[in-house]
Amino acid sequence: MKKILFFIMMCISHMAFAGEDVTGYWTTIDDETNTAKSVVQIYEYQGKIYGRVVELFQNKQAVAKLPDNPLIKGLDVIWDMEKQKDKYTNGKILDPKTGKVYACDLWREGDKLIVRGKIAFLGRNQTWEPNKTFKSETTAKPIPKKPRLK
Repeated sequence: MKKILFFIMMCISHMAFAGEDVTGYWTTIDDETNTAKSVVQIYEYQGKIYGRVVELFQNKQAVAKLPDNPLIKGLDVIWDMEKQKDKYTNGKILDPKTGKVYACDLWREGDKLIVRGKIAFLGRNQTWEPNKTFKSETTAKPIPKKPRLK
């Protein structure tokens, strides 16, 4: 009986993580220094998932390497993500430092958000941590503003 209960509990916990919501505020971690870099708001709009930089921890006036040199703070860096089974895919992610755009996948692993930027089958993952302390300057729901690319 204990084994059956254990099995049921494991199935329930697996299902809870498999379809977890990715929206909210996430702290990005620098790959080289392993320090907090920014806060990205992941939000839903018309059935798709988007991500906007809402805070930078260093160089708050940094600009993206894009036409018109927009500020990175306020820039949508993830767009058009669609839910497929237990992850979000078919969207794009922008590296604001280089201006390059990559295919993107997002999924939860426990309380972490895994963000994968890729070209074909080659890519790399970043692990973003939940940010429970960020306070938005507005309560309005965001509307996507895809950046103007080269």
